[in-house]
Amino acid sequence: MTSTVAIETLDLVGTLVFALSGAVVGERRRMDLFGVLVLAFVTAVAGGMIRDVLIGAVPPASIANWHALALSVIAGLFAFFFPSAIDRLRFPVQVFDAAGLGIFAATGTEKALSYGISPIMAAMLGMLTGIGGGIVRDVLSAQIPVVLRSEIYALAALAGAALVAAGHSLGLPETVTLLTGTAVCLFLRMMAIYRGWHLPLGRSSDRPPSD
Repeated sequence: MTSTVAIETLDLVGTLVFALSGAVVGERRRMDLFGVLVLAFVTAVAGGMIRDVLIGAVPPASIANWHALALSVIAGLFAFFFPSAIDRLRFPVQVFDAAGLGIFAATGTEKALSYGISPIMAAMLGMLTGIGGGIVRDVLSAQIPVVLRSEIYALAALAGAALVAAGHSLGLPETVTLLTGTAVCLFLRMMAIYRGWHLPLGRSSDRPPSD
């Protein structure tokens, strides 16, 4: 598998799983079919669109072709009409979100690198690609964005993105670094979900806010 094919394949998979995470949230918040489809689409494309605008890749890939829209519609329809199939998974939203986070953090970093962005800033853009869709999804569904909570989220994306950037600097094969970065991010995020890994909280977090 060439690096280009690997990136395109991972992008499509990431689009699908992020769209599923958005669609599941929309269905659980009892949105109508249009609302579920909109949430699926924006969750899948928001992070990538922000990255593409920042690096000058315009129009963004997610609106330059039909693939993201088609995958989002498929995911939205499936989540809306077959919610019981998704509910068989434990923590379905978190699982889909973790997969999309890892994939987009890795591919987002690689795309930024291909546009001549420095490795450090490319890793930051990769993290932004990963967390952008989840932030928009949570805001539109009236939830506190998961990136602002104590669970490891943005840090997992940054770790995966940093591995891709480091591999690029060392001249390692792109496919290897993409898969490794994705796997590391996914592992950290799933451990945060299942094992309760989180960043330190403020010392006053256990006291009620003062007036």
